[in-house]
Amino acid sequence: MDLQISRPPVSVREQVENKLRRAIAGGMFKPGQRLVERELCDLIGVGRTSIREALRQIEAEGLVTIYPNRGPVVSTLTSKDAHHLYGVRAILEGYAGRMFATQRTETDLAALDSAYAKLEQAAREGDRAALVASKDEFYGTVLEGCGNPYVKQMLTIIHNRVNLLRATSMTQPGRLETSLQEIRRIVNAVRAKDAVEAEAACVAHIDAAAKVALKVLETNERSAAPDESARAASV
Repeated sequence: MDLQISRPPVSVREQVENKLRRAIAGGMFKPGQRLVERELCDLIGVGRTSIREALRQIEAEGLVTIYPNRGPVVSTLTSKDAHHLYGVRAILEGYAGRMFATQRTETDLAALDSAYAKLEQAAREGDRAALVASKDEFYGTVLEGCGNPYVKQMLTIIHNRVNLLRATSMTQPGRLETSLQEIRRIVNAVRAKDAVEAEAACVAHIDAAAKVALKVLETNERSAAPDESARAASV
């Protein structure tokens, strides 16, 4: 994954934030992994001030946790965290899909089709970074087109947190193909201006993603439990 950044029109800090978000979502930086400032400076090609400012922002979004005497670590979501996040996401995204289908323009449709085409291509090529970018583009089109800045703001924060799980869920057998079918259902509903179907398709997509993510998290938590018990017994 290329983490080198370009210069304006987007500020350097914003570019660094976006690069770090995508690296986390794409699995380059994994949950629990410590992020070393000097290594990030070398990877991204900026100074420590820009790195620290970006880390503070994505800490506020819940993507990293900064520990005293240890520094920033990629956050880890529990199954309980994920359950809460997906529950709120389904409600808000269903609403966004319904409003988008109601008021979408031909320009919106072109943007949606373009994002979906990129998503299909990335899936065929097995390009994880492109998958993350095209999914972000798809959701960005829906959120922009729904016409509600507050829903967009809240869902952007939720998407950033859910991105911690995306690399895991996308690698589950059969999930990517099913996810594409679910997203295509959303596209078809929006194209038909079927607000009820668009909302249902969005909610169904989130529910399916939640089931996969929760299953993986719960399995991992059960596997880790004996190790935690053994560690406690040895203290």
